[in-house]
Amino acid sequence: MPDMPPLFLSRERILLGITPNELAKRVKAGDLARIRHGVYTDGAAWRNLKPWEQYRLRVQAAAETFEKPTVFARHSAASVWGVPTVGLHHPVEALTMKNDGGRSRAGVSRHYAAPAGLQIVRREGLLVTDRIRTVLDLAAYTPFAEAVVPMDHVLRPDRIRRLAALTKAELEGAIEPNYSAAAGRRIRAVIEFADPASGSAGESLSRALIHLAGFEPPVLQQEFVDAAGRVGYADFHWKQCKVVGEFDGDEKYVKPEYVKGRTASQAVIAEKRREDRIRALGLKVVRWHWADLMEAGTLQRKLAAAGVPRRRTRSAVIDAQTRP
Repeated sequence: MPDMPPLFLSRERILLGITPNELAKRVKAGDLARIRHGVYTDGAAWRNLKPWEQYRLRVQAAAETFEKPTVFARHSAASVWGVPTVGLHHPVEALTMKNDGGRSRAGVSRHYAAPAGLQIVRREGLLVTDRIRTVLDLAAYTPFAEAVVPMDHVLRPDRIRRLAALTKAELEGAIEPNYSAAAGRRIRAVIEFADPASGSAGESLSRALIHLAGFEPPVLQQEFVDAAGRVGYADFHWKQCKVVGEFDGDEKYVKPEYVKGRTASQAVIAEKRREDRIRALGLKVVRWHWADLMEAGTLQRKLAAAGVPRRRTRSAVIDAQTRP
């Protein structure tokens, strides 16, 4: 688990000569952060972690407290694989082989899985479902829009973790006999819609919400050229109405692969110039952020105001929180 602060278990305090009162005082002062019952880490390091990094550390903390080997699944397995998911408050999720409907205890949700055909992998010291089972589980048991995010991701090579792209044939071939007919239909709908051209989790969620809202499908990663040469690529393009859509995630201005040696302010200026050149081509540019995706209807209103056509009239309110 790279770049994560070490964990401190309360049962180790005796070896370090720390009393229960001293431990409580350090937590209250912020020197230590309590991850779960009996597990702590450096307070400052914890506060500097991104929400998904904090979740990954909570998974690790749960593993430290279990007496028996545990197989992590769904969002927890995805965090170990580095597969992005939507949401900030997921419980730690693990499997149980007892078909008793599953159970939740001490901040851990247990989900039943039949042992037959279950592929388990040891990764970063933890037992997790393999990548295929992980994203299929998410497609089966999370809303469509949320499920598209991890599915898009695994269709692209993960060069940072040196993981090859999965194919739709591989994913579809693993559905039977592990899921019910209804779950299989949900999974196939996500696989069919998934597209590796989506460049980020935010773009994937945006595309799913655009689809659910009934808008015409955009072209992804459209290249634009003007008299001075290549302008760049737009996240979304609706040629018919001359609208370009751009998802503004923080990574565009901070991640090395995006800023390419520039400072954050230089990246912002370069992005502004790129947008000006796109507008000069006679195109309208619509931008949105994570907050717009999390608030139901916001993205839809922005696109409708820009004149993006719908392929049909919406008959029901559908958003990222809709459950299958």
